[in-house]
Amino acid sequence: MIPISLVVVVLGGWCAIYLADTFLTSSQSLKNSYEEWLASHGLSILPFHIRWQTTLFNRLFYKWGRWKPNFLYIWFTLGMVFGIIAMFGSMFLLGKTLVQTLNQMMAESPATQNDRMLQVVVPGVNLPISQLSYFFSAIFISGVLHEMGHGVAAVRETVRFNGFGMFIFIVYPGAFVDLFTTHLQLVSPVQQLRIFCAGVWHNFVLGILGILILLPLPALLFPFYYTGVGALVTEVVEDSPASGPRGLFVEDLITQVQDCQVTGVDDWHACLTEISQMPQIGYCINTVTLQQLHFPSRVYKRLDGSIECCSNNSLSDICFSYNSNSNQQQFACLPARKSIHSSQECRSNIDCQKTDAASVCAVPSIENQTRLIRVKHSPQLDMLFIGYPVHLQYAVSLSSFIPRHNIFGISLPVVIETFCKYLISLSGALAVINAVPCFALDGQWILNAFIEATLSSVIAEKQNRELLAFFILLAGSALLTANVVLGLWMVTAR
Repeated sequence: MIPISLVVVVLGGWCAIYLADTFLTSSQSLKNSYEEWLASHGLSILPFHIRWQTTLFNRLFYKWGRWKPNFLYIWFTLGMVFGIIAMFGSMFLLGKTLVQTLNQMMAESPATQNDRMLQVVVPGVNLPISQLSYFFSAIFISGVLHEMGHGVAAVRETVRFNGFGMFIFIVYPGAFVDLFTTHLQLVSPVQQLRIFCAGVWHNFVLGILGILILLPLPALLFPFYYTGVGALVTEVVEDSPASGPRGLFVEDLITQVQDCQVTGVDDWHACLTEISQMPQIGYCINTVTLQQLHFPSRVYKRLDGSIECCSNNSLSDICFSYNSNSNQQQFACLPARKSIHSSQECRSNIDCQKTDAASVCAVPSIENQTRLIRVKHSPQLDMLFIGYPVHLQYAVSLSSFIPRHNIFGISLPVVIETFCKYLISLSGALAVINAVPCFALDGQWILNAFIEATLSSVIAEKQNRELLAFFILLAGSALLTANVVLGLWMVTAR
C-alpha cells in the first residue's frame, strides 16, 4: 500500500496551495494584483497542477533550429523513422506487458513481480523514498530534452515557436512547448512527422547516451575503484531483515549467497532469483553432531503443509529434515548457526558423503516460498536469513565498485550508476509511452500525420482516414489505460 505519510504530505501541500489560490482570487482587494502577477510570470494554478510558461528561451530555440540545416534535416528524418517504428513497437510492448500483468495477477509467488517489461512507478511503493531525487531528476531531464526536440524541429520546419514551459502534476514534473497551431497545420504531413517524432527520438538518444556512460563505467573509474570481487553494501534499510547485530553493515563485502558466488550486484540479484525458484538447499551435518545438538520435540504440520518440529519458541532454532541410513525421513530441532557453521551446501546425502561418510544432508523445514539463506560477507560472520528472498533483495543497496583507497568514498559510483539507470529506464519509458497512438499523447499526432502521408492516395475521403485514426487511437488508449490501471493495482493493492 502507498505510505500514509506520503499521501498526507502530498495532499496537504496541494490543499494549502489550492486554498491560498482560492483565497487570493476571491479577495476583492487582492484579486487583480494576484492575477496580474500570475500572468506576468506565466503561471497558472489548477487542482494538483501548476504550470509555468515563458518566452525567455525563444531566441535560444531559434538559434538551435537554424544551426546546420542539413544536419538537422538528417537528424530529424532519422527521428521520424524511429518515431514511426516506435509507434507500432509500443503497441506490441503494451500488449506483451498486459499479458504478463494478467499472468502475474493469477500467480502467488512474489518472486515474479519484477518480470514485466513496463511497470507503473509509485513513489514510496516500488520506488524507494531514498531514490526520489534520482527519479525526479531523470524524469525532469527526460521531459525537457523531449520538448526541446519538438521545439527545435518546429523551428527547423518554419513553424512559429511561442514559448517553453514546465509543470508539476501531483508529484511528477514535466515540460512542454507552445507552437503556433496554424503554422503546424499548414506544413506537409512529412514535416509534421519530423516535429511530432522529435520528442521520442530525443528520449531514445538520451537513453543510448546513458548506456554509453554506464557500460564503460568500470573502465572509467578503474584508477580509483576495482570490481569483480563481490558486492559492496552501501546502505541497509533500518529495521529490515538484513539489519541487526548479526546482519549486514555498510562497507561489508558480500562474496557468496548459499553456494552461489557473488562478484558484483548483478550476481547478487541473479543468485537470489535462483534461490527463490529452486528448492531449499541443505547443509551437511555429521550424525554425531546432529544427535548432540538435537532438541527432542513434537513434530506437527503447519497450515501450509510444511513440517515443524521446534516447539521451544526459540528464534535461533530451526527444524531440519534428513534421511537416515535406512532412508527414512526424520526431523530434528537444531540451533541454526551452530549446526550449519562452516558446513558445505548439499542437495542429497551423496553430496555430503563424498567428504564425510558419517554426515547427512539436513534441509531446513520452513514455510513454503520462504528460504534459509546463508550470506558470506567479510569481515563479519555469515548472516543467516529466513524469509522471502525478494525481501532480502530490497533490504540492502549494493555497489560493484570497491574503493582502492580509503580516501575514495563508496557513494560516487553509486550516484553515477543509479542516475544512469534511472535516466535509461525513464527516458526509454517516456519514448515508448509517448509513441503509443493514444489520445492527448504524441502518438495521436504521429498517427494522424502518418495516415495523411501514406494513405491519402488509398483512402481518398479525409473523413474515412479520420475514422480509421479514431478507431486506432481508441484501441491504443484502451490498451494504455488497462496497463496503467492494472499496473497500479499490482503495485499498490496486491
